[in-house]
Amino acid sequence: MKILIANLGSTSLKWRLFDFAGGRETVLHKGGLERVTDHGAAIEECLATLKEQGAIAADADISAVGFKTVLAKGLSGCVRLDEVAVASMEAMNAVAPAHNPAYVSGVRQFARRMPGTPLVGLFETAFYQWAPEAAMRYAVPQKWHEAGIRRWGFHGASHKYIAERSAELLGREDVAERARQLYVDGGSSPVREPALRVISCHLGGSSSITGIRDGVAIGNSLGLSPQSGLPHNNRVGDLDAMAVPFAMRSLGLSLEDCERQLCKESGLFGVSGVSNDIRDVQAAAGQGNAAAQLALDVFVHEARRWIGAYLVELNGLDALVFTAGIGENRAELREAICRDLEHLGLRLDPDRNAGTRAVEAVISSDDSPVKVMVIPTNEELVVAREVKRLLDRGQPTLND
Repeated sequence: MKILIANLGSTSLKWRLFDFAGGRETVLHKGGLERVTDHGAAIEECLATLKEQGAIAADADISAVGFKTVLAKGLSGCVRLDEVAVASMEAMNAVAPAHNPAYVSGVRQFARRMPGTPLVGLFETAFYQWAPEAAMRYAVPQKWHEAGIRRWGFHGASHKYIAERSAELLGREDVAERARQLYVDGGSSPVREPALRVISCHLGGSSSITGIRDGVAIGNSLGLSPQSGLPHNNRVGDLDAMAVPFAMRSLGLSLEDCERQLCKESGLFGVSGVSNDIRDVQAAAGQGNAAAQLALDVFVHEARRWIGAYLVELNGLDALVFTAGIGENRAELREAICRDLEHLGLRLDPDRNAGTRAVEAVISSDDSPVKVMVIPTNEELVVAREVKRLLDRGQPTLND
Protein backbone atom coordinates (compact mmCIF):
# COMPACT_ATOMS: atom_id res chain seq x y z
CA MET A 1 0.00 0.00 0.00
CA LYS A 2 1.46 3.33 -1.12
CA ILE A 3 0.18 6.49 0.55
CA LEU A 4 1.09 9.99 -0.62
CA ILE A 5 1.14 12.67 2.08
CA ALA A 6 0.68 16.19 0.70
CA ASN A 7 1.62 19.17 2.84
CA LEU A 8 -0.04 22.20 1.28
CA GLY A 9 0.95 25.80 1.89
CA SER A 10 -0.36 28.93 0.26
CA THR A 11 2.68 28.96 -2.07
CA SER A 12 4.15 25.49 -1.55
CA LEU A 13 3.57 21.77 -1.96
CA LYS A 14 5.70 19.27 -0.07
CA TRP A 15 5.18 15.53 -0.18
CA ARG A 16 6.29 12.15 1.10
CA LEU A 17 5.36 8.81 -0.42
CA PHE A 18 5.12 5.95 2.08
CA ASP A 19 5.04 2.24 1.29
CA PHE A 20 3.45 -0.05 3.90
CA ALA A 21 4.16 -3.30 2.05
CA GLY A 22 5.16 -6.24 4.20
CA GLY A 23 4.36 -4.47 7.45
CA ARG A 24 7.15 -1.94 6.91
CA GLU A 25 6.98 1.86 6.91
CA THR A 26 9.25 2.93 4.07
CA VAL A 27 9.64 6.43 2.65
CA LEU A 28 9.91 5.87 -1.10
CA HIS A 29 10.23 9.53 -2.05
CA LYS A 30 10.09 13.00 -0.57
CA GLY A 31 10.22 16.33 -2.29
CA GLY A 32 8.66 19.74 -2.54
CA LEU A 33 7.99 22.83 -4.58
CA GLU A 34 8.21 26.44 -3.42
CA ARG A 35 6.80 29.65 -4.90
CA VAL A 36 3.77 27.76 -6.16
CA THR A 37 1.21 29.95 -7.93
CA ASP A 38 -0.91 27.12 -9.35
CA HIS A 39 -1.53 24.10 -7.11
CA GLY A 40 -2.95 22.16 -10.05
CA ALA A 41 0.32 22.51 -11.95
CA ALA A 42 2.26 21.66 -8.77
CA ILE A 43 0.25 18.45 -8.32
CA GLU A 44 0.99 17.48 -11.92
CA GLU A 45 4.71 18.08 -11.31
CA CYS A 46 4.62 16.05 -8.11
CA LEU A 47 3.04 13.04 -9.81
CA ALA A 48 5.38 13.36 -12.80
CA THR A 49 8.40 13.42 -10.49
CA LEU A 50 7.21 10.29 -8.67
CA LYS A 51 6.93 8.49 -12.02
CA GLU A 52 10.22 9.77 -13.41
CA GLN A 53 12.10 8.60 -10.33
CA GLY A 54 10.44 5.19 -10.26
CA ALA A 55 8.45 5.62 -7.05
CA ILE A 56 5.22 4.81 -8.91
CA ALA A 57 4.45 3.56 -12.40
CA ALA A 58 0.99 5.13 -12.60
CA ASP A 59 -1.42 7.23 -10.52
CA ALA A 60 -3.29 4.04 -9.66
CA ASP A 61 -0.29 2.86 -7.60
CA ILE A 62 -1.23 5.43 -4.96
CA SER A 63 -3.79 3.92 -2.59
CA ALA A 64 -4.68 7.25 -0.98
CA VAL A 65 -3.55 10.83 -0.57
CA GLY A 66 -3.35 12.04 3.03
CA PHE A 67 -3.40 15.62 4.28
CA LYS A 68 -2.41 17.24 7.60
CA THR A 69 -5.61 19.26 7.62
CA VAL A 70 -6.00 21.97 10.22
CA LEU A 71 -9.57 22.87 11.16
CA ALA A 72 -13.15 22.22 10.05
CA LYS A 73 -16.55 23.26 11.38
CA GLY A 74 -18.07 20.40 13.35
CA LEU A 75 -15.50 17.89 12.16
CA SER A 76 -12.31 16.38 13.55
CA GLY A 77 -10.31 13.17 13.51
CA CYS A 78 -9.21 11.17 10.46
CA VAL A 79 -11.89 11.33 7.76
CA ARG A 80 -12.52 11.00 4.05
CA LEU A 81 -12.33 14.42 2.46
CA ASP A 82 -15.51 14.43 0.44
CA GLU A 83 -17.12 17.71 -0.59
CA VAL A 84 -19.06 17.93 2.69
CA ALA A 85 -15.81 17.73 4.68
CA VAL A 86 -14.08 20.24 2.41
CA ALA A 87 -16.98 22.66 2.76
CA SER A 88 -16.66 22.30 6.55
CA MET A 89 -13.01 23.30 6.22
CA GLU A 90 -13.93 26.22 3.99
CA ALA A 91 -16.37 27.45 6.66
CA MET A 92 -13.36 28.02 8.97
CA ASN A 93 -11.18 29.88 6.45
CA ALA A 94 -11.47 33.10 8.43
CA VAL A 95 -10.19 31.39 11.61
CA ALA A 96 -7.20 29.75 9.88
CA PRO A 97 -6.51 32.09 6.96
CA ALA A 98 -2.89 31.03 6.52
CA HIS A 99 -3.76 27.33 6.28
CA ASN A 100 -7.33 26.40 5.37
CA PRO A 101 -7.67 28.15 2.00
CA ALA A 102 -4.56 26.40 0.68
CA TYR A 103 -5.82 22.99 1.82
CA VAL A 104 -9.32 23.58 0.49
CA SER A 105 -7.93 24.55 -2.91
CA GLY A 106 -5.37 21.75 -2.97
CA VAL A 107 -7.76 18.99 -1.91
CA ARG A 108 -10.27 20.01 -4.56
CA GLN A 109 -7.58 19.99 -7.22
CA PHE A 110 -6.37 16.55 -6.12
CA ALA A 111 -10.00 15.37 -6.33
CA ARG A 112 -10.26 16.60 -9.91
CA ARG A 113 -6.87 15.16 -10.86
CA MET A 114 -7.30 11.77 -9.12
CA PRO A 115 -11.09 11.22 -8.87
CA GLY A 116 -10.81 7.53 -8.01
CA THR A 117 -8.24 7.91 -5.23
CA PRO A 118 -9.38 8.29 -1.59
CA LEU A 119 -8.43 11.66 -0.12
CA VAL A 120 -8.08 11.57 3.66
CA GLY A 121 -7.45 14.31 6.22
CA LEU A 122 -6.09 13.96 9.76
CA PHE A 123 -7.16 17.15 11.48
CA GLU A 124 -4.70 18.88 13.78
CA THR A 125 -7.45 19.22 16.39
CA ALA A 126 -7.87 15.45 16.80
CA PHE A 127 -5.15 14.95 19.43
CA TYR A 128 -6.98 17.17 21.94
CA GLN A 129 -10.39 15.54 22.01
CA TRP A 130 -9.66 13.85 25.35
CA ALA A 131 -8.23 16.93 27.06
CA PRO A 132 -10.16 18.04 30.17
CA GLU A 133 -13.13 20.23 29.27
CA ALA A 134 -11.95 22.98 31.63
CA ALA A 135 -8.67 23.20 29.69
CA MET A 136 -10.45 23.75 26.39
CA ARG A 137 -13.30 26.06 27.44
CA TYR A 138 -13.26 29.84 27.12
CA ALA A 139 -15.30 31.79 29.67
CA VAL A 140 -17.69 33.02 26.99
CA PRO A 141 -21.50 32.89 26.86
CA GLN A 142 -22.90 29.43 26.16
CA LYS A 143 -24.11 30.45 22.70
CA TRP A 144 -20.57 31.48 21.77
CA HIS A 145 -19.27 28.12 22.95
CA GLU A 146 -21.94 26.26 21.00
CA ALA A 147 -20.93 28.22 17.90
CA GLY A 148 -17.43 26.71 18.18
CA ILE A 149 -15.58 29.43 20.11
CA ARG A 150 -13.36 27.27 22.29
CA ARG A 151 -9.80 26.06 22.48
CA TRP A 152 -9.18 23.51 19.76
CA GLY A 153 -5.41 22.97 19.87
CA PHE A 154 -3.24 22.38 16.82
CA HIS A 155 0.04 20.71 15.76
CA GLY A 156 -1.70 17.50 16.79
CA ALA A 157 0.27 15.20 14.47
CA SER A 158 3.57 16.56 15.73
CA HIS A 159 2.69 16.33 19.41
CA LYS A 160 1.21 12.85 18.92
CA TYR A 161 4.49 11.70 17.39
CA ILE A 162 6.37 13.14 20.36
CA ALA A 163 3.97 11.35 22.73
CA GLU A 164 4.79 8.04 21.04
CA ARG A 165 8.51 8.49 20.50
CA SER A 166 9.35 10.02 23.88
CA ALA A 167 7.62 7.09 25.59
CA GLU A 168 9.66 4.64 23.52
CA LEU A 169 12.93 6.40 24.37
CA LEU A 170 12.01 6.48 28.05
CA GLY A 171 11.33 2.76 28.12
CA ARG A 172 7.54 3.04 28.49
CA GLU A 173 6.23 0.88 25.68
CA ASP A 174 2.85 0.69 27.43
CA VAL A 175 2.44 4.46 27.06
CA ALA A 176 3.81 4.42 23.50
CA GLU A 177 1.22 1.82 22.51
CA ARG A 178 -1.54 3.83 24.14
CA ALA A 179 -0.48 6.89 22.12
CA ARG A 180 -0.33 4.86 18.91
CA GLN A 181 -3.86 3.52 19.46
CA LEU A 182 -5.31 6.81 20.65
CA TYR A 183 -7.56 7.47 17.66
CA VAL A 184 -9.00 3.95 17.90
CA ASP A 185 -9.76 3.58 21.60
CA GLY A 186 -9.82 7.20 22.77
CA GLY A 187 -7.07 6.77 25.34
CA SER A 188 -8.74 3.94 27.24
CA SER A 189 -5.78 1.54 27.00
CA PRO A 190 -4.42 0.89 30.51
CA VAL A 191 -0.91 1.94 31.45
CA ARG A 192 1.16 0.97 34.44
CA GLU A 193 2.09 3.33 37.25
CA PRO A 194 3.64 5.80 37.62
CA ALA A 195 2.18 8.20 35.08
CA LEU A 196 4.52 9.39 32.30
CA ARG A 197 4.51 13.19 32.20
CA VAL A 198 5.87 14.91 29.08
CA ILE A 199 5.81 18.49 27.83
CA SER A 200 6.24 18.75 24.07
CA CYS A 201 7.57 22.03 22.64
CA HIS A 202 6.88 22.34 18.91
CA LEU A 203 8.84 25.51 18.14
CA GLY A 204 9.09 26.73 14.57
CA GLY A 205 7.53 29.25 12.21
CA SER A 206 4.37 28.29 14.06
CA SER A 207 4.85 27.23 17.69
CA SER A 208 2.85 25.44 20.37
CA ILE A 209 3.37 23.62 23.66
CA THR A 210 1.39 20.61 24.82
CA GLY A 211 1.18 18.77 28.12
CA ILE A 212 0.94 14.99 27.73
CA ARG A 213 0.01 12.48 30.44
CA ASP A 214 0.40 8.79 29.56
CA GLY A 215 0.33 9.54 25.82
CA VAL A 216 -2.81 11.71 25.92
CA ALA A 217 -2.83 15.51 25.58
CA ILE A 218 -4.13 17.54 28.51
CA GLY A 219 -4.16 20.79 26.50
CA ASN A 220 -2.31 22.92 23.97
CA SER A 221 -1.13 26.53 23.97
CA LEU A 222 -2.97 27.19 20.69
CA GLY A 223 -6.63 28.04 21.15
CA LEU A 224 -9.46 28.80 18.73
CA SER A 225 -7.05 29.57 15.91
CA PRO A 226 -3.42 29.03 14.86
CA GLN A 227 -2.91 32.76 15.54
CA SER A 228 -2.95 32.23 19.34
CA GLY A 229 -0.53 30.87 21.95
CA LEU A 230 3.18 31.65 21.60
CA PRO A 231 4.31 34.41 19.19
CA HIS A 232 4.76 32.91 15.72
CA ASN A 233 6.89 34.06 12.82
CA ASN A 234 4.47 36.82 11.78
CA ARG A 235 1.30 35.93 13.75
CA VAL A 236 0.52 37.53 17.06
CA GLY A 237 0.02 34.71 19.56
CA ASP A 238 -2.02 35.38 22.71
CA LEU A 239 -3.73 38.79 22.80
CA ASP A 240 -6.33 40.37 25.05
CA ALA A 241 -9.73 40.24 23.34
CA MET A 242 -10.26 43.98 23.85
CA ALA A 243 -7.12 44.87 21.90
CA VAL A 244 -8.88 44.64 18.54
CA PRO A 245 -11.76 47.08 19.23
CA PHE A 246 -9.30 49.38 21.02
CA ALA A 247 -6.95 49.40 18.01
CA MET A 248 -9.84 49.99 15.64
CA ARG A 249 -10.97 53.05 17.59
CA SER A 250 -7.54 54.44 18.47
CA LEU A 251 -5.72 53.83 15.18
CA GLY A 252 -8.64 54.12 12.78
CA LEU A 253 -8.20 50.55 11.58
CA SER A 254 -10.85 48.46 9.89
CA LEU A 255 -11.49 44.88 10.96
CA GLU A 256 -9.70 43.75 7.81
CA ASP A 257 -6.70 45.92 8.72
CA CYS A 258 -6.56 44.32 12.16
CA GLU A 259 -6.80 40.81 10.76
CA ARG A 260 -4.01 41.47 8.26
CA GLN A 261 -1.69 43.05 10.81
CA LEU A 262 -2.29 40.38 13.46
CA CYS A 263 -1.84 37.53 10.97
CA LYS A 264 0.98 38.88 8.78
CA GLU A 265 2.74 41.75 10.55
CA SER A 266 2.97 40.58 14.16
CA GLY A 267 4.85 37.86 16.06
CA LEU A 268 8.64 37.85 15.76
CA PHE A 269 8.43 40.20 12.80
CA GLY A 270 6.13 42.64 14.58
CA VAL A 271 8.33 42.95 17.67
CA SER A 272 11.73 42.85 15.97
CA GLY A 273 10.91 44.89 12.87
CA VAL A 274 13.64 42.80 11.22
CA SER A 275 12.27 39.54 9.88
CA ASN A 276 9.86 36.69 10.48
CA ASP A 277 12.79 34.24 10.34
CA ILE A 278 14.29 33.59 13.75
CA ARG A 279 17.74 33.14 12.23
CA ASP A 280 17.66 36.72 10.99
CA VAL A 281 16.25 37.92 14.32
CA GLN A 282 19.04 36.16 16.24
CA ALA A 283 21.66 37.60 13.92
CA ALA A 284 20.29 41.12 14.41
CA ALA A 285 20.17 40.63 18.18
CA GLY A 286 23.79 39.51 18.10
CA GLN A 287 24.66 42.81 16.42
CA GLY A 288 23.04 44.80 19.21
CA ASN A 289 19.54 45.31 17.80
CA ALA A 290 17.46 45.83 20.95
CA ALA A 291 14.11 45.20 19.25
CA ALA A 292 15.36 41.89 17.85
CA GLN A 293 16.57 40.85 21.30
CA LEU A 294 13.20 41.79 22.75
CA ALA A 295 11.45 39.57 20.19
CA LEU A 296 13.58 36.63 21.33
CA ASP A 297 12.94 37.46 24.99
CA VAL A 298 9.17 37.58 24.42
CA PHE A 299 9.28 34.22 22.64
CA VAL A 300 11.28 32.61 25.46
CA HIS A 301 9.06 34.17 28.13
CA GLU A 302 5.90 32.79 26.54
CA ALA A 303 7.43 29.33 26.09
CA ARG A 304 8.43 29.25 29.77
CA ARG A 305 4.97 30.45 30.81
CA TRP A 306 3.25 27.56 29.04
CA ILE A 307 5.81 25.02 30.21
CA GLY A 308 5.18 26.20 33.77
CA ALA A 309 1.43 25.87 33.35
CA TYR A 310 1.64 22.27 32.17
CA LEU A 311 4.26 21.38 34.76
CA VAL A 312 1.71 22.33 37.43
CA GLU A 313 -1.14 20.49 35.70
CA LEU A 314 1.00 17.35 35.35
CA ASN A 315 2.17 17.60 38.99
CA GLY A 316 5.79 17.26 37.92
CA LEU A 317 7.66 16.24 34.82
CA ASP A 318 9.56 13.28 33.42
CA ALA A 319 10.66 14.77 30.10
CA LEU A 320 10.77 18.11 28.32
CA VAL A 321 10.98 17.62 24.54
CA PHE A 322 12.00 20.14 21.87
CA THR A 323 10.93 19.58 18.27
CA ALA A 324 10.31 21.40 14.93
CA GLY A 325 12.63 23.88 13.21
CA ILE A 326 13.51 26.11 16.16
CA GLY A 327 13.27 23.39 18.79
CA GLU A 328 15.52 21.01 16.87
CA ASN A 329 18.13 23.53 15.69
CA ARG A 330 18.43 26.56 17.97
CA ALA A 331 20.53 25.53 20.98
CA GLU A 332 20.65 29.11 22.28
CA LEU A 333 16.88 29.29 22.61
CA ARG A 334 16.68 25.85 24.22
CA GLU A 335 19.21 27.04 26.79
CA ALA A 336 17.27 30.24 27.45
CA ILE A 337 14.01 28.35 27.92
CA CYS A 338 15.64 25.89 30.37
CA ARG A 339 17.66 28.49 32.30
CA ASP A 340 17.48 28.46 36.11
CA LEU A 341 15.12 25.50 36.39
CA GLU A 342 17.44 23.32 38.47
CA HIS A 343 15.11 23.67 41.46
CA LEU A 344 12.45 21.92 39.38
CA GLY A 345 14.78 19.01 38.60
CA LEU A 346 15.83 20.18 35.16
CA ARG A 347 19.57 20.39 34.53
CA LEU A 348 20.73 21.06 30.98
CA ASP A 349 24.14 19.81 29.84
CA PRO A 350 25.68 22.79 27.97
CA ASP A 351 27.93 20.69 25.73
CA ARG A 352 25.22 18.20 24.77
CA ASN A 353 22.82 21.02 24.05
CA ALA A 354 25.31 22.99 21.94
CA GLY A 355 26.26 19.88 19.97
CA THR A 356 22.72 18.76 19.12
CA ARG A 357 21.08 19.82 15.88
CA ALA A 358 18.13 18.05 14.23
CA VAL A 359 18.92 14.62 15.72
CA GLU A 360 17.45 12.60 18.55
CA ALA A 361 19.40 13.30 21.71
CA VAL A 362 19.19 13.70 25.46
CA ILE A 363 20.61 17.13 26.25
CA SER A 364 20.15 17.13 30.02
CA SER A 365 22.91 16.13 32.41
CA ASP A 366 23.14 12.54 33.65
CA ASP A 367 22.00 13.58 37.13
CA SER A 368 18.97 15.56 35.92
CA PRO A 369 15.73 14.09 37.33
CA VAL A 370 13.91 15.53 34.30
CA LYS A 371 15.14 14.38 30.89
CA VAL A 372 15.49 17.15 28.32
CA MET A 373 15.33 15.73 24.81
CA VAL A 374 15.47 16.78 21.18
CA ILE A 375 13.25 14.63 18.95
CA PRO A 376 12.80 15.58 15.29
CA THR A 377 9.11 15.39 14.57
CA ASN A 378 7.56 13.21 11.89
CA GLU A 379 4.07 14.51 11.24
CA GLU A 380 3.85 12.87 7.84
CA LEU A 381 4.37 9.41 9.33
CA VAL A 382 1.59 9.99 11.86
CA VAL A 383 -0.79 11.07 9.08
CA ALA A 384 0.21 8.13 6.86
CA ARG A 385 -0.39 5.62 9.67
CA GLU A 386 -3.86 6.99 10.34
CA VAL A 387 -4.73 7.05 6.64
CA LYS A 388 -3.68 3.40 6.38
CA ARG A 389 -5.76 2.57 9.45
CA LEU A 390 -8.80 4.26 7.91
CA LEU A 391 -8.36 2.33 4.67
CA ASP A 392 -7.88 -0.95 6.54
CA ARG A 393 -11.02 -0.39 8.62
CA GLY A 394 -13.04 1.02 5.76
CA GLN A 395 -14.30 3.89 7.95
CA PRO A 396 -13.07 6.99 9.79
CA THR A 397 -10.96 6.28 12.86
CA LEU A 398 -12.55 9.24 14.64
CA ASN A 399 -15.20 11.69 13.55
CA ASP A 400 -17.04 13.98 15.95
